[in-house]
Amino acid sequence: MKKLSARRRHPLAAVVVLLLALAATGGLYAAFAPAGKAQADETSQSLTIKEGKKLYEVGCASCHGTGGQGSSDGPSLVGVGAAAVDFQVGTGRMPAATSQGAQIPRKKNIYTQAQIDQLAAYVASLGAGPSVPTEQQYGPAGADIAKGGELFRTNCAQCHNFTGKGGALTKGKYAPSLEGVAPKHIYEAMQTGPQNMPSFPDTTMSEKNKKDIIAYLNAVNGDETENPGGLELGGLGPVSEGLFAWIFGLGVLIAVAVWVAARTAKAKKS
Repeated sequence: MKKLSARRRHPLAAVVVLLLALAATGGLYAAFAPAGKAQADETSQSLTIKEGKKLYEVGCASCHGTGGQGSSDGPSLVGVGAAAVDFQVGTGRMPAATSQGAQIPRKKNIYTQAQIDQLAAYVASLGAGPSVPTEQQYGPAGADIAKGGELFRTNCAQCHNFTGKGGALTKGKYAPSLEGVAPKHIYEAMQTGPQNMPSFPDTTMSEKNKKDIIAYLNAVNGDETENPGGLELGGLGPVSEGLFAWIFGLGVLIAVAVWVAARTAKAKKS
């Protein structure tokens, strides 16, 4: 008993007891932890990627390569992320038409959202990239519309017009209208920079700033029956306003001048 008591007072006794307790805790957790759910999630993701690969081989591999490495007909998809796929395929830009113009236009989507998710999962498995945003990231909750307008006019209006109506670029290219574009796709476009557009990752433009810009676009392109600024002339900016001034403003001045001259001439005859 004395020898046993001496061993219990050994300096390493506490460490040994702690290690034994940790080992017992780990064994109990491994025995009772819900490992089945984690395995099920992993299996589900693997099936999603597998189905996405099948879709990719049919609709995308001829241009982007069998492994997403790219070719002379399409860029590499390694590292573009799920967000780029969700945007390009969700807006109908991909798969592209056989005869392409200066840039690929938006058109009717041919895939279901489930198929888009599968394609996105497969492309994301080729290399890390931006993920598909959640509604919390692009939804209106907590957004500052005024700040969004300021950011949009600073970073986007040069191409998309100050209300997002779109505009012409060089060599037949154009900035598309943002009317009717889903908030998720606008967020993804800022995140990935499709075609002629520069990208605005979170290191350049924060998630909150993107949310503010989307809220601004929803406000100016919403279904409001009244415009607080009066007649918007299509919302196309100084071109339409200048044209209105020249045609109607100058036209009124000419009409007044003719009327005054006619009355003067008539008065002299009298």
